Amino acid sequence: MRLGMVGLGRMGGNMTVRLIGHGHDVVAYDRAEDAVRLAASAGAESASSLQELVSKLAAPRVAWLMVPAGAPTQATIDELSASLGDGDVIVDGGNSFYKDSIRRAEELASLGIGFVDCGTSGGIWGLENGYCLMVGGPADAVAIVEPAFRALAPEGGYAHVGRSGAGHFTKMVHNGIEYGLLAAYGEGFEILERSGFDLDLRQLASIWRHGSVVRSWLLDLLGEALARDPGLASIRGYVEDSGEGRWSVMAAIDEDVPAPITSLALFNRFASRQDESFSAKVIAALRQEFGGHAVQPEANEKDEG
Repeated sequence: MRLGMVGLGRMGGNMTVRLIGHGHDVVAYDRAEDAVRLAASAGAESASSLQELVSKLAAPRVAWLMVPAGAPTQATIDELSASLGDGDVIVDGGNSFYKDSIRRAEELASLGIGFVDCGTSGGIWGLENGYCLMVGGPADAVAIVEPAFRALAPEGGYAHVGRSGAGHFTKMVHNGIEYGLLAAYGEGFEILERSGFDLDLRQLASIWRHGSVVRSWLLDLLGEALARDPGLASIRGYVEDSGEGRWSVMAAIDEDVPAPITSLALFNRFASRQDESFSAKVIAALRQEFGGHAVQPEANEKDEG
């Protein structure tokens, strides 16, 4: 099939290459001209604007978005919808909030444009291994794009999971689970690292990959990271979040589902960004006030002496 790819970053660029490798034609657009040239070198047809991208597609036209969630996605959809028409399809493969996807599907349906929300997992390894695709939207719109879904996903890695919003909802929960898994590995390996046994963490990550009940692809990746940098000395323990963990906690609250692991994993990411915790300062000050417990001076105060 022939489709347009909007957004050629780490995910969109690799997806473009994989689609071309599976025999599909891709018209590629990104605000960064270098990204468009790179896609063209892989066999994509370049477009210098969204309007030009649409003009190079045949009905039913399919525009696949891999742009940041929120305002950038909304602005792109608004601009595309002015050029698309009845029977065309917009696919949002980014990490949009599922309630936004439900609203966008309704708004685009009033214009005769199909909307498909595609939760996409696979990261930078998707080009080689394929992407896990959780697809939401009307069956007729999904059917139009299905050849691309099957090219991008490995065997068994794609499903039409439900109505509009279901794709991004399931990807949101997927990432909430990921938060908990990452936190568990992080805590476990910190306990190992702090122990007095002088353990080889790379060795442990390696043997746990074979026969252990905690083996996983994440553990494979950790073993590779430790092989390159045994003490992870080159990495700062600062962990961002892209929104899905927050939304998963919100959904748990909405549905009265106890989700302490996901919640704690999210809040631990916030804690990782603090050079100094004011909360900890308050606790230390209170312990000194009520119990006379010793406090540690700030580093600059300690150095002045």
